Amino acid sequence: MAFFRRIQKKVNDLWYPQSVTWGKAVTTREVADELSVLSTVTRGDTYAVMENLGRVLSNFMGQGRTVKIDGIGTFYYTATSAKRGVPTAEEVSASLINGVRVRFLPEVERNSGRQVTTRSMVNTKIVWEEWGKLSVSSGDSSTGGNPGEGGNDEDQNENPLG
Repeated sequence: MAFFRRIQKKVNDLWYPQSVTWGKAVTTREVADELSVLSTVTRGDTYAVMENLGRVLSNFMGQGRTVKIDGIGTFYYTATSAKRGVPTAEEVSASLINGVRVRFLPEVERNSGRQVTTRSMVNTKIVWEEWGKLSVSSGDSSTGGNPGEGGNDEDQNENPLG
């Protein structure tokens, strides 16, 4: 089950649902455990591969390559600059770059009309529940507290490289 909360945007004073995450982040070990259950690979072997995945992706992307992992998606770097731009092409140089972001595009499947039919990282049977409210099926609609840990889908401004 996924959770959302109601938020009002200051830009237009309209209300929107915003996704909410809860609890501590799932660890590499937990993911390795799940992968080992689904495959014939041991947890230790799975963990060892996952532990080195970031380094391998960084190496390839640092060479200017895009990395596509079947069933997951595509990773690539984008550069950010401190200035809005310069008047002429001759003034453009690497010195204008002040940051790097990792971008990710989930793998998609398209039908013959080129419309997206499925995304590998999106559960098609997701059930949304308002954060802090008990399930309607329990007969109780009382509210709970706010999430203690977690985030939302607006963490786009964080620098994934530190």
